[in-house]
Amino acid sequence: MTTKTLEEITANPVTTTDPRLHITMPNRKLPVGAHTFQLEVVDDSGNVSKPALVQVIVVDSEAPTAVLTLLNEDGEVVADKRVPHGAGFILSGERSVDAGGGRIVKYTWSRVPV
Repeated sequence: MTTKTLEEITANPVTTTDPRLHITMPNRKLPVGAHTFQLEVVDDSGNVSKPALVQVIVVDSEAPTAVLTLLNEDGEVVADKRVPHGAGFILSGERSVDAGGGRIVKYTWSRVPV
């Protein structure tokens, strides 16, 4: 089996004598969605096949991580989590991430009863 990076197969077609190609993604990852790859083979007489195509669908199967930060009304982090009585404050979910390759598209806020 031949191993190539995603960058290598994206930059130029890769030719091997192996029937298997292992594609690694140490630096660049395929984004979520459909991606098409192509294979052409050549026989010992030099005849070239028609291209065979496969669609690889990259899915986001990891749950995102919610990160909630308390800010004062000036947008500064409140490290001790204390706000003056009657003062407004800001809840920020900006540091939340989706490590599974997707993007966060909805934030649902609620107050949890004590």
